[in-house]
Amino acid sequence: MVLLIIVARWLYKFIQKRKAIKLKQKLFTRNGGSVEKTKLFTSKELEKATDNYHANRVLGEGGQGVVYKGMLSEGKIIAIKKSKIVDESKFEEFINEVILLSQISHRNVVQLVGCCLETEVPLLVYEFVSNGNLFQYLHDQNEEFPFTWELRLRIAFEVSSVLTYLHSAASIPIYHRDIKSTNILLDENFRVKLSDFGTSRSIAVDQTHLTTQVKGTFGYLDPEYFWSSQFTEKSDVYSFGVVLAELLTGQKPIRSTDVEEDISLAAYFLCAMKENRLFEILDARVMKEGEKEEIMTIANLTRKCLDLNGKNRPTMREVTTELGGIRSSRCGSSMHHMNIEETNFVHGELTTYFENSLTFAR
Repeated sequence: MVLLIIVARWLYKFIQKRKAIKLKQKLFTRNGGSVEKTKLFTSKELEKATDNYHANRVLGEGGQGVVYKGMLSEGKIIAIKKSKIVDESKFEEFINEVILLSQISHRNVVQLVGCCLETEVPLLVYEFVSNGNLFQYLHDQNEEFPFTWELRLRIAFEVSSVLTYLHSAASIPIYHRDIKSTNILLDENFRVKLSDFGTSRSIAVDQTHLTTQVKGTFGYLDPEYFWSSQFTEKSDVYSFGVVLAELLTGQKPIRSTDVEEDISLAAYFLCAMKENRLFEILDARVMKEGEKEEIMTIANLTRKCLDLNGKNRPTMREVTTELGGIRSSRCGSSMHHMNIEETNFVHGELTTYFENSLTFAR
């Protein structure tokens, strides 16, 4: 029995090692060799960093997996994503995320620190983003930290900026495919860190859409994509429109009511706009702090993003221009008519006069 146990343990370790080698080879092949730049952690390192994945280290949990907070031996704080499900699709998402994040360098995208290939389910290691996600602040508001109109505007601008970068300024255009408030993380200065690129896709420059199995989150999913299975850059625009509606109303993407069936925030918002009831559904803080004209401008922008016909939606570049104009006018700047083409993307960052002169007090 003792001999059998020893042999079984040896076999298990041998199989896991073989899996790790095969996965590394697959990553290397798919990524043209650049996976070598990604740090590989051992399973023991990450177990030690998380106190064996102790419950008090859990940062967040969803249907697909758990994110843990960890500390490396040198004192660096990290976040570790561990999938609950062992299947081929999760394996492909893991590979996809490593490949894409190794190609993206942008200050508003969460940084991939490394990964672990020794475990049954590969693990992803990210920089730790200290202030949680946008969903928490919008839907669990408290008076200790008022989520101001100014902060909402800045977050909207930063998310649109990073999507503009992904769509039209990255070395290879990238569609995120799962824009939602839980994937918009906030750092210690409440700067945006866009996360979760597992279902994202890079496309050829001359491509206009991807025909894929429908993936996304109910409430944020582009209806046109749902009907056709064709994902375009305008599908990300629709999802961003839902986030804008959340920022304006403080409502969740799916509204539960006693008198009617659950209704999407997008449909609820569009109906209110059509019936001139916008100011009845706005978040109290937005009503208190926002200028009526700028609220209406953003509401109209939201309506355009949520248009059921993708061709009628603006591009993310146009969205960023409009949001930047609103922010500049708030600061008394003359930059309202600045063209987004004047933007200079340096090392994957949107470095504009907006970012230099409109940074609001931290």
